[in-house]
Amino acid sequence: MPNKNSKTRWAWALATWFGAGLLKPGPGTYGSAAALVLWYAAAHLLHPSAVTLAVGTTLAALAVTLIGIPASTIVAREAGREDPGFVVIDEVAGQLIALIAVAPDPLHAIASLVLFRLFDIWKPWPVRKLEDLPEGTGIMLDDVAAGVLALICAQLLRIWV
Repeated sequence: MPNKNSKTRWAWALATWFGAGLLKPGPGTYGSAAALVLWYAAAHLLHPSAVTLAVGTTLAALAVTLIGIPASTIVAREAGREDPGFVVIDEVAGQLIALIAVAPDPLHAIASLVLFRLFDIWKPWPVRKLEDLPEGTGIMLDDVAAGVLALICAQLLRIWV
């Protein structure tokens, strides 16, 4: 049995998104902003087509979600808390989902961030219901749902505005 004070380093590094979740105030916003900065940098350094950027963002969101479930489960257990605020890999996944079909310009990127944070904080149905899932699944999937809602709203805004 591991030492009560030991930490699973890979899980803590990923769950806190390399320390972004330890920043205050609002660690979730820092996690979302970190995801947005990485996405924006990749879009501008690699110059992918819109389709390639969307596919790459989708794959990144899927990978972060899949690794985030066990990482957040481990960290929540080791911290002795159900959904620690410093676990922000869920915000990273949700923010990436919100960015899937967004143009890589500052206006659309910031709008995506604001929409995602709105849904993540507000947690309308069914987002709030997903928190009831066990451990890392619940930690991750409510933010995935918030990301989907933000993506839908961003696309509706793009069409109407």
